[in-house]
Amino acid sequence: MTYTNDLDCRAKLCRDVILSAGALALEGFQNAKAAGFSMKGPQDYLTETDAASEAHIRQKIAAAFPDDSFFGEEGGGNIRERVWVVDPIDGTANFARGIPHFCISIGYVEDNVAKLGAIYNPALDELYFCRAGEGATRNGQPISAARTDRFDRATVELGWSTRIPNARYLDAMTRLLEKGANVRRAGSGAMALAYVADGRSDGYVELHMNSWDCVPGLLLVAEAGGRVCPFFEIGSLQNGGAVLASAPAIAEGISDAVGIALAAPRDKRAREHAA
Repeated sequence: MTYTNDLDCRAKLCRDVILSAGALALEGFQNAKAAGFSMKGPQDYLTETDAASEAHIRQKIAAAFPDDSFFGEEGGGNIRERVWVVDPIDGTANFARGIPHFCISIGYVEDNVAKLGAIYNPALDELYFCRAGEGATRNGQPISAARTDRFDRATVELGWSTRIPNARYLDAMTRLLEKGANVRRAGSGAMALAYVADGRSDGYVELHMNSWDCVPGLLLVAEAGGRVCPFFEIGSLQNGGAVLASAPAIAEGISDAVGIALAAPRDKRAREHAA
């Protein structure tokens, strides 16, 4: 299918391609134990489905919008004025071990401004989608960030990677625990951000995250009335950066605990949540 060159059509493509890639991913997940996996590095899993999913998404985008650039986890790519950022399977360790907590993450960015975000867990058939300025949905229904206003009622997810010394993650975790929060890790940063947007979790922190993992989810959280870090100011599409997303009422406390700045609230929804 050929799409015209506007955001409406890019939004349709985004929905179409994440669902079709999800069908590929679900088939791979059902056969994951038999197919096995390899390692790209320490705790960095790779399956055949990662490559197949990214190739599928890349081909569909290139066919519809040949002048758009593409930046994916497996094959890299170029970053130009209009770019799609794609993680074909986020949570690959879960995927490879038969745990249904993984997703496909797709974002569309113009001039360092996120315009579209989609996160899809095909094992649960849950599609999160947002368009800048139009709110966030799960399976077509509006979602919003949690109204949690006390740390002794809050659950915050903390992701980490080998790019950052363990001591810094342990310090961040200690500070969150000292505030009274429950701290957990489920193995998919993109899903963690979707859960903050959906009010299933109260916050997500990662001291360094690649853009394909976080750009769609950060837009989801902001559109759901949550607070997020100014990713394009403190990081970049090319090199990634620190990530914070939170329910509005506890966002300042999380920011103080982990040392990651917050962007100003996008609109009245976040202010209403914090009131």
